[in-house]
Amino acid sequence: MLFNRESFLRRTIFIGGSLVWLSMALAANGWARHADPAEPVRADIAFGRANAALLKLNAALAQNPSDPEAHNLRCRVFYQEEQWDHAIADCEAAVKASPADSNFHLWLGRAYGQKAERVSLISAFKLARKLAAEFQQAVQLDSRNADALADLGEFDVEAPSIVGGGVNRAIALVPQLQAVNPIAALSLQARIAESKKDYPTAESQLKAAIAQSPDSPGPWMDLASFYRRRGRPDDMLTAVHTGASLDHLHGSALVDGASILTREHLEPQTAIQWLQQYLNSQAQTEDAPSFAVRAKLADLLSQQGDTAGAEQQIAAVRALASGYHISVRGASAAEGE
Repeated sequence: MLFNRESFLRRTIFIGGSLVWLSMALAANGWARHADPAEPVRADIAFGRANAALLKLNAALAQNPSDPEAHNLRCRVFYQEEQWDHAIADCEAAVKASPADSNFHLWLGRAYGQKAERVSLISAFKLARKLAAEFQQAVQLDSRNADALADLGEFDVEAPSIVGGGVNRAIALVPQLQAVNPIAALSLQARIAESKKDYPTAESQLKAAIAQSPDSPGPWMDLASFYRRRGRPDDMLTAVHTGASLDHLHGSALVDGASILTREHLEPQTAIQWLQQYLNSQAQTEDAPSFAVRAKLADLLSQQGDTAGAEQQIAAVRALASGYHISVRGASAAEGE
């Protein structure tokens, strides 16, 4: 895989530039006014309300078809729904309209990366080079964009030099990332060490991240993922449960933990409980949209024989994101009827 992070850094939703387009859309449709008129769309994206977000964004783009922020936000909705071609088209439009925006280049690179994992080798090669160029441009435009630095570093670790990656490139990024996000820098150093099969150093870097942020669940989930890859199930379970216990707000770390357990076919009831806690919380994020989490929950419930519960979740997915493809084993409502 060219770019596939098990545990994503928590994204900061960047809203910049003119927001006249959304103010017009809100006024035209009688929506409540907000101090930040982009807030309704940002909330929809964070809580996985893809249908609602697209309705607002389509109205905004009808008013101003070239608005870069509207295209970027719509790209991110399509990204959540795994509609990669639509996501690329909108992110390309955002970059074309506002080429100096670092985050627009970052999201275009992410869309290229996801598409690259699902096409032929030749097409993937071309997309990977585009991905590298977009991530590099994002960093050049904003040297303190921590998300762009982290994503570029991850790409460099995983991708060969022929498509613009390479471990030495990732090593060079560490000091720059250290200056803006020390925890992310330790995570990148761990990935670099792991790519070199220096597993003791990788583990020590992940533990250093925990030491620097002892109350944060994210570094524990990163350590749990490392133990999973190394075939250390007991250590993995200790790390994943420790991380979950620290997630007092029931945020996306619980989704990470449930995914780790599910991949190893362990503790399905725990995974179900964590997903339900996340869905009932106010700590939902763009990285773990509720419709995708409900689809995972439906799959787990179906495997446990709770067909009614699974189909209830599937119905909720469709209500939130009709463009998202659902694949649930054993549930009769898994596909469109």
